[in-house]
Amino acid sequence: MTEKTPQRRMRPCPICSKLSTPEDYPFCSDRCAKIDLNRWFNQGYTIPVVETDDIEDIEDPNE
Repeated sequence: MTEKTPQRRMRPCPICSKLSTPEDYPFCSDRCAKIDLNRWFNQGYTIPVVETDDIEDIEDPNE
């Protein structure tokens, strides 16, 4: 008796917007998966950071 694996919903590929495939989920192909990995390695994805060192502490008026 074989167990059935749950099927994932096909979603748009984050690289090219084609529908994803079960083998390369969430991408549509191995090529798009490698493009995404390359973007991570080359720091193509970044999280914006707000520097707070220059902002003075605001005093609490209730003190």
